[in-house]
Amino acid sequence: MKIVVGSKNPVKINAAKQAITQVLSLADIDCVGIDSPSGVPDQPMNSHETQLGALNRIKYCQQHIDADYYVAIEGGVELFEYGPATFAYIAITDGKYRSIGRSSMMPLPPKVFQALEKGEELGTVMDKLFDTKNVKQKQGAIGLLTNGLATRESIYTQAIILAMAPFINSNLF
Repeated sequence: MKIVVGSKNPVKINAAKQAITQVLSLADIDCVGIDSPSGVPDQPMNSHETQLGALNRIKYCQQHIDADYYVAIEGGVELFEYGPATFAYIAITDGKYRSIGRSSMMPLPPKVFQALEKGEELGTVMDKLFDTKNVKQKQGAIGLLTNGLATRESIYTQAIILAMAPFINSNLF
């Protein structure tokens, strides 16, 4: 089975591989990432941009490579009535059916969100704040702000599993 992920980020590729291996009860799958443009700003600042980025990535993947499943993950942020938070949208298709899901949200410190409003990306802001390097391809802001109790990959894996519900129980959808 071949899975194409709309990113070369190892966190996103590993999350897709882990989730789909679990959901489909497979011992091993071929899971590859490709550079896939999101068509939205590098740091999506609201739910609409974030979801659109995932959908654009999945469409690109389908147009450029054959696979059994396509997965796209787009991380974003938004200022909600209770404060700023980060989350991701998940888009999955097998070419016939499509499912859209969303990860858990994690509150962001106000000073982090202020830097994002000025045009910086979350990973870059977190690298500066915690003196790390390329954290978005590792534990992410989630890992840093939860002291490793949750990570970007663990949240993405869970979100992909949830978004796979229509494929698991297709007779109900």
